[in-house]
Amino acid sequence: MGAGAVAGGGGAAARRGRIGAAARRARTALVLFAALRAAGAVCAAGWAWRTGRHARTLLGTSWDSAWYLSIARHGYGAALPPGRWPGVPLADLAFFPLYPWLVRAVAAVVPVGAVNAGLAVAWAAALAAAWGIFAVGERLHGRRTGIWLVVLWAVLPHAVIESLAYTEALLTALAAWSLYALLTRRFVWAGALAAAAGLARPSGLAVALAVVAGAAVQAWRQRGTGRGGGRGGGAWAGRAGRAARAGQPARAAPGGRVPGVRLAVGAVLAPAGWAGYVLWAGARSGGGPLGYFAVQERWGSRFDFGRDALHEVRHLVLAGAPPAYLMAAAVVAVALLLYALLVLDRPPAALLVLTTALVVLALGGTHYFPSKPRFLLPAFPLLLPAALALARARTRTAALVAGGLAAFSFGYGAYLLTLAAVPL
Repeated sequence: MGAGAVAGGGGAAARRGRIGAAARRARTALVLFAALRAAGAVCAAGWAWRTGRHARTLLGTSWDSAWYLSIARHGYGAALPPGRWPGVPLADLAFFPLYPWLVRAVAAVVPVGAVNAGLAVAWAAALAAAWGIFAVGERLHGRRTGIWLVVLWAVLPHAVIESLAYTEALLTALAAWSLYALLTRRFVWAGALAAAAGLARPSGLAVALAVVAGAAVQAWRQRGTGRGGGRGGGAWAGRAGRAARAGQPARAAPGGRVPGVRLAVGAVLAPAGWAGYVLWAGARSGGGPLGYFAVQERWGSRFDFGRDALHEVRHLVLAGAPPAYLMAAAVVAVALLLYALLVLDRPPAALLVLTTALVVLALGGTHYFPSKPRFLLPAFPLLLPAALALARARTRTAALVAGGLAAFSFGYGAYLLTLAAVPL
């Protein structure tokens, strides 16, 4: 018994040591992220005060935040937030429950109120997302690329969303760490994180698809290796070689087979959160298994394979539009270009499936067009080609590019929150 206790204690100490080492490697990325987002929030708050609005109200109760706070305070089916559209019963079922649950839990433990709790959860999730993004970038292409991947995510035109009481940061954190678990072949952890992502946002389904794809690819490789064919890890070897030639050593995938039961458990767990909430919401709405999608229809949201988005772009070209619409179109165009570059780099299958699904869900639905850049925020792997380019560039050149992007992001974020008057 004493020996077992010593062994258990040694294992816990080893885990703490690994976490500490990972935190030290990510420290630069996290400090840069925190500094950039704090600067962006200060810019938005300063402009809010200038226009006579309270900064906390602006950051904590804008647009969808009011719905999440209502659910956190009163649960589903309560009175609608004042002045919110659509004014129909159970419209709040369109909002997934994980973020309100976390807000309620924090508010119950720390007496800070729902708004402050919502901001605390969102900011903590953003920091966890930055760490997960760094971990993925470092795993694939080395520490320098991981840092630049985080910096780019922090200075996107719509990065102000990362400072609001919204759910994109939470989904990004769960997606990033689930993807990291897949890259390190921890399939049960990947499935559990994907299940949580499925409770965070509708697009959490993309994380589940990535886990299922990763498990399927791993099973196929092991089957081929077991028969004497296949080179499990060949893609990783090529990637490590490219990284080494670029002066950025990437770690090889861990060796050994993954037990089939772990692959199966991860794949089964992954969609459980999303499917469970969709079925529950359907039953609660009275519409049966597909009732959730009827709720989405009340919001004017359905999947039409991008027809509505193309119509919006054509309208922008022919008739013009406010800056927020034009910026949304520009962000979508750049995202598609980055997606093409990412595909050409032949990333791991799970990363490609995750990114593809997030892009398809963001662009293929009849969502409010200016919100599409927000829906693309969790698709952080799109930034990998740009992060690689900055990692290979001269430090001065990369710093100038990052500085210009940051200045634009801070200014545009303040504009979106205080002047644009379009839903975020």
